[in-house]
Amino acid sequence: MRFGVFTSLSAQTWPGVLDLWRHLEATGWDIACVTDHFMPNTKDREGAMLESWTTLCALTALVPRIRVGSIGLGNTYRHPAVVAKMAAQLDIISGGRLLLGLGAGWQRNEHEAYGIPSYTMRERLERLDEACEVIRSLWTQHRSNFNGRYYQLSEAPLDPKPVQKPQPELMIGGGGERVTLRIVAKHAGHWNVWGGPKLLARKSAILEEHCAKAGRDSKSIMRSVNMALLITDKKDEIDRLAETIAKRMGLEAADAHGACLAGTPDQIRERLLELQAAGGTTLFIPTLFPAMDRLRRDMDRFITEIAPAFNAPSSG
Repeated sequence: MRFGVFTSLSAQTWPGVLDLWRHLEATGWDIACVTDHFMPNTKDREGAMLESWTTLCALTALVPRIRVGSIGLGNTYRHPAVVAKMAAQLDIISGGRLLLGLGAGWQRNEHEAYGIPSYTMRERLERLDEACEVIRSLWTQHRSNFNGRYYQLSEAPLDPKPVQKPQPELMIGGGGERVTLRIVAKHAGHWNVWGGPKLLARKSAILEEHCAKAGRDSKSIMRSVNMALLITDKKDEIDRLAETIAKRMGLEAADAHGACLAGTPDQIRERLLELQAAGGTTLFIPTLFPAMDRLRRDMDRFITEIAPAFNAPSSG
């Protein structure tokens, strides 16, 4: 199992994020990813937000071992041909360490503030489907032609190509059962979702149905979850964390509890065994909660006391 950190760029500073990533590399984490937003998801839109891709490029050059990536780029923000070019160059700079995470895009206030069309949910997903095809073609073909409803390519080159062959790790985030998981089955090498082992098992069964219809081996798709870490023996702390997740992420109470990797070290080990049994290959710890000082202490304990038993690899 691989262990990664999902780094929110809200209310952060560049020195603080760089210090965190250098610490993650030094202590043995496998992956670090950044979020992709332009402003806080609040009515007043107040607060600092580091820009995703420029921050990731700088971190990649300064943190040389761990796998690096996005969780995930909003497809509505950039043309997918531009994303393919950006990602290919970053894969080269990183020596083949890029994990490109994509999502349909969802945060309405930044679309409204910057005049970026937000489209309907259906159109955002249709655009994500086409975007994946555009990106994969540009990464792998000498010249690409594509005539989609939303995107077009005409004898389009992409040179130099990414280091990873046949292509960089492409991760699609989301749990929508009818459309998002169908897009995952068509295009992704990695699927990411918020939730715990039960949710992963339930939605994996649906993903496998989509893979069968697409003629794809479902075992070729890595599966990761985002779970909030809290090492504690206090039930009330776990309940408060679940309430915070439910409010912040809009999850049902059961799914919010499922997204908590919380309890004593032994209880957390048991949860990781359940995650493995459900098909999980990667765990991401988000830096959204709890408070960073507490979280960093817990992350240090996790990577030294808990992770080694699950054979986390030492390189990206």
